[in-house]
Amino acid sequence: MTRAWWGWWRARPPEPGPSAARERWVVVDVESSGLDARRDRLLAIAALAVHVEGERARIALGDSFEVVLRQPEPTDRLDKDNILLHGIGVGAQRQGVEPRDALLAFERYLAGAPLIAFHAAFDQTLIERACRATLQRRLPHEWVDLMPVARVLAPEVGARTLDEWMAHFGIRCLQRHQAAADTLATAELLLCLWPRLRAQGPVTFAALQRLASQSRWLP
Repeated sequence: MTRAWWGWWRARPPEPGPSAARERWVVVDVESSGLDARRDRLLAIAALAVHVEGERARIALGDSFEVVLRQPEPTDRLDKDNILLHGIGVGAQRQGVEPRDALLAFERYLAGAPLIAFHAAFDQTLIERACRATLQRRLPHEWVDLMPVARVLAPEVGARTLDEWMAHFGIRCLQRHQAAADTLATAELLLCLWPRLRAQGPVTFAALQRLASQSRWLP
């Protein structure tokens, strides 16, 4: 799947205001110049909303966001293998959206929604580093890591990676390691876990956070 990433962002804004009976959670995934979240550069962000209404949840394909951030001139340290993995080449990186504009657009899209990611620490670190460097502040949104939530809700599966969880639940991904496709796969994993989440009690983002914190006690 090819995508004309550069020079623009795509955002489909959220539907009008969540009520007390409805919440909006945003699943997020990033692409980066490497695997060290403390040093490597944020290249792209993709996000997809999950609308929660009472005990039901649905993936809102019309409520999504994608952007590639413009990068400085590539250096000798540019990881060509990494480019082959995520598909955002040198030309796309040079012609992306100015980082400040991209991050402000992402913040507007979020509209205060809490964030979900698989191995969230990586995505959160890259986004927060970029925000501190570009906006001189961090985004105040709450985060939860879906990986430990999945371990608590389905301990018998024994999966660790997103690929293993996808294989267990039969989730298909159009192009792994492409941010927009990975957000959809992560959102689908959340819905696969939803019946078990409902069985724990009222479904709230705080409940997800509590489940994630319980993972540290699993063997």
